[in-house]
Amino acid sequence: MSERAKTLAGRLRGFSDDVIAFVEGCSKKNWKKACAKEEWPVGVTARHIGAAHFEAVDLVRMIVKGEKLPEFTMEQLVEMANEHARRHAACTREEVLGLLRRNGAALVDYVAGLSDAELDRTGHLALAGGKLSAQQLIEAVILKSGGEHFASMKAAAES
Repeated sequence: MSERAKTLAGRLRGFSDDVIAFVEGCSKKNWKKACAKEEWPVGVTARHIGAAHFEAVDLVRMIVKGEKLPEFTMEQLVEMANEHARRHAACTREEVLGLLRRNGAALVDYVAGLSDAELDRTGHLALAGGKLSAQQLIEAVILKSGGEHFASMKAAAES
């Protein structure tokens, strides 16, 4: 394990732990409040983090293996997210916590085992404007975009 991977895995663990703690403490009323940006309930947004953002580790694996990343547009990405929200509109706290715990742990474990060379491997993702490294994908998709969803959840709960 490289120091960079260890540090990045620690950041991911912290993010995952924060989302899990929020979900554990979320009231039934807040669970159903709509997040302004996503227009999804807090619970559905939490599920989206656990499913879409934590499972982005699959894209990281593809970069590390030198495989071609799937090409999709922002419109397609938004539609996939909205379809996920529709399918899981009735998700429960227990379901979401299980997903967050499983996928968060798998993500942290995988990233912790990467070398610096693997973190630096690049893949082409047109949606991101071209080439990006495995570490850049982790930071952009999981920490930044996932973090924006988490901020939206907290704002909805505070309203």
